[in-house]
Amino acid sequence: MSRRAPRPAALSAALAAALAASAFLTAPAARAHEGGADHGHADAEAAFIGADHARAHAERRSAAAGAADYPQATRTASLAALTKSQAAANQAVVPARDGRFAQFFPSPDFGVHLAQLPTGKVLLFSFERVEVNPTKETGPTDRIGRTNAGRAFLWDPARGTGAQAFKEVRPPTVLMPDGTHVPRPAPFFCAGHAFLPNGMLAVFGGNAGGKGGSGAKLSFVFDPWTETWFRNRDMSVGRWYPSVVTGADGRQTIVSGQSERGTGTPTPVVERFPAKGLPVPWRPYDIPAGMAVERFRADAPFRNDYPHLFSLRDGMIYGLGRDADQQWLFDPVRETRADLPRRPADFRGYGSAVPLPAGLRGPDSVLVLGGDPHDPNTYRLAGGRWSTEEPRAFGRTQDDTLILPDATLLTVNGALSTRDYGHGPFNPDADLKYRRTELRDARGHWRLGPAQRLPRGYHSNALVMPDGRVMVTGDELQQIANDPDIRDAMDGSIEIYEPPYLHQGGTRPALDRVPGGELAYATPFEVRSATASAVRRAVLLAPTTVTHAVNTSQRHLELAVTAVRGDALTLRTPPGAADAPPGYYMLFLLDGRGVPSTAKWVKLGHRQTGGVRPSDRPGRGRPDGCGQPLPGATRPRTAP
Repeated sequence: MSRRAPRPAALSAALAAALAASAFLTAPAARAHEGGADHGHADAEAAFIGADHARAHAERRSAAAGAADYPQATRTASLAALTKSQAAANQAVVPARDGRFAQFFPSPDFGVHLAQLPTGKVLLFSFERVEVNPTKETGPTDRIGRTNAGRAFLWDPARGTGAQAFKEVRPPTVLMPDGTHVPRPAPFFCAGHAFLPNGMLAVFGGNAGGKGGSGAKLSFVFDPWTETWFRNRDMSVGRWYPSVVTGADGRQTIVSGQSERGTGTPTPVVERFPAKGLPVPWRPYDIPAGMAVERFRADAPFRNDYPHLFSLRDGMIYGLGRDADQQWLFDPVRETRADLPRRPADFRGYGSAVPLPAGLRGPDSVLVLGGDPHDPNTYRLAGGRWSTEEPRAFGRTQDDTLILPDATLLTVNGALSTRDYGHGPFNPDADLKYRRTELRDARGHWRLGPAQRLPRGYHSNALVMPDGRVMVTGDELQQIANDPDIRDAMDGSIEIYEPPYLHQGGTRPALDRVPGGELAYATPFEVRSATASAVRRAVLLAPTTVTHAVNTSQRHLELAVTAVRGDALTLRTPPGAADAPPGYYMLFLLDGRGVPSTAKWVKLGHRQTGGVRPSDRPGRGRPDGCGQPLPGATRPRTAP
């Protein structure tokens, strides 16, 4: 039997009563466990004004309560102090040598998870905050029910840095097996993710709630072409803090993560997506909805979660655990696991690991760095052996290290430990040194760079954008502690770093046109450049998807330049899929100074399928001109 809608007058009176009641909510009640007074109030409010509107009201009430605990004046003064100390620290910075931080602006998301999409937009996702006092836990780690929820947004750099440049792409509504039967946006924070060959982002796991944080079996794919989430069949085990990597065959290996039994129970089960009997989502219109994972025959009993995973040019999957004795090699064909040598250093927490550029071939070595505030050394695994490499200026954890288009490395972010920036845990004050960047040149030498504005430790992230700039975000504690207006919806922040190559003067190389469709391996292809005679290098840079200092997608490859005729350059793709797993890459042209062009997107695959050139496409939608967005889906505003 249908329920009659209330008359407008009745609705207005009821709404007024509901809003009046909200004024009497105390701060403890607003943060109560699901099932308490706030739960009942939220249900009543949602019945009249809708779940989304009610959720916004609840967030404002929480912000008001948090502002009383940690006043806005404190946040404002803190941000002003950081802005001043950043300017003072960077007085001696020479942009042509050190780069510079050029922008700082609000974001609607904390950026716990980050992905550079092949549409040029950036996906940020995390959780709905449950606390706005940065001296307390802000995330719903141990919450059961409605407040254990995720959120996601797109940032379109082409639309600037204001609120209009962001679009919410809320995760699917789910019912979690927590006994509450309360629907909420999927709590997929602290999940693992990697790109599929068709440019979509596969996300596995999340927080099922309670037990100190427990693993969810969730499996999703985000389609950047229609900006839509799709749900797949659940994994066989829950995973909170898992790692995922895409192999040479386009399938993804999923390891580790705390199980559904709660914190302290990392699962040894390895799974693969899609299952062997299912096709790999290859084309942009191959939507993997309802697809299953399958269990890998070997296990991976990591004692700690979020191991670093890499698919190197031998086709093997390297699993580098936080514990020195848990360094393993996985054969994705034979489905076996073998031991790698023990790492020289002891336990390392959240630190970086980067597959080092190796010229025209895929990477064959990995540099492990960070994760121990008392050890500034970097450690290289190559040829089955570890070596100790040149140290950075100091040890740090929670750092993010990126490969730049010119093959230099950049470290941003960092802390003393998970929530300790130098003055104790959950204390927003931080030592200035953890805000300093570091750059590693082609000879392996490190030097300190400029300071970023915010200290960013736990949950901090960074990625290289197609225009060569670096986006830095993350760390909800610091973002909340320095929020210029805690009552608005922009409770995150983004900083933009411009590397030295953007300050060399003169004109940047131009990349005017690239082929559409897939490019086969070991095959010549032609690009157009108005500055072709100045081009000395062509580089493929894989897009980043990163969380918790784990970045499994990074890859840098040089492309052979075999001919230059007028404005046409003939390049050659990498030798095979083990060198560069199939999917989308940013193609940069560099001049003799190492200055890169703005990138264009190309797709590597096993076959040539043709297609129109990205710069020639008059319409919007999928990048090869095939297929259409699903009914009701939002089309991208720009094409790659």
